[in-house]
Amino acid sequence: MTRSIPLRPAVFCAGLALAGSLHAAGPPITPQAVDTTGLPDLGEEWLIENPYRAEAAGEEVWSTAIEIGASGYNQNCARCHGIEGVSGGLAPDLRYLEAEEYGDEWFMERYQHGYTQSGVTRMPGFGELLGQEAGWAIRTYIETRPDDQAVAEQTDALKALRDQMAGWASDASGADAEAARMELTEIASGIETLSGAPVADSIARRAALVIDGTETGYKAAADTLTVGLSAAQ
Repeated sequence: MTRSIPLRPAVFCAGLALAGSLHAAGPPITPQAVDTTGLPDLGEEWLIENPYRAEAAGEEVWSTAIEIGASGYNQNCARCHGIEGVSGGLAPDLRYLEAEEYGDEWFMERYQHGYTQSGVTRMPGFGELLGQEAGWAIRTYIETRPDDQAVAEQTDALKALRDQMAGWASDASGADAEAARMELTEIASGIETLSGAPVADSIARRAALVIDGTETGYKAAADTLTVGLSAAQ
């Protein structure tokens, strides 16, 4: 299938021209199996639109797909496409691939069959070995990556919340779980994706989800914010 690439900024097209250079320079990549337990079985026929988006599958399936997709991406894709999807320029930055059917078709074509240029395999095909459930989970993870700049603009607020959570992790007597969740959720709602997907899987969202009113939950939220802020620097 020959198609133009669905774009947001032109940087995606520039990255595409260099796609897979790391594959050519390094040792062959051996696909690593992805445990898709918890995701609906999609059958044998390959779909052309992401079935795991929240509006199609529900919030629970969407969240599970992000978690499984993160593992699958880090095992099989990050080496060339970058940690958290942030490309170093030698492969397309997949965060910009539009979160709609046209972008889905392009992604799944490459995922299934790989990419060859001038007789050289720039990207291996993963479809036969990993299956489409893993592919759509990875797609869901990629399209929900947050806009780094939007996260950076909230650094001070997130650091303040991180410090607050860290304090409550050792003494939760004066903690207000609902207020903390609401503040993090409000921050998360202002962080957009680069793909156009409606909700970003940001550190603010992740931290809000683990706050449960216990000291353990506050520690998990503080750790989530600490790791995320460190990665963003």
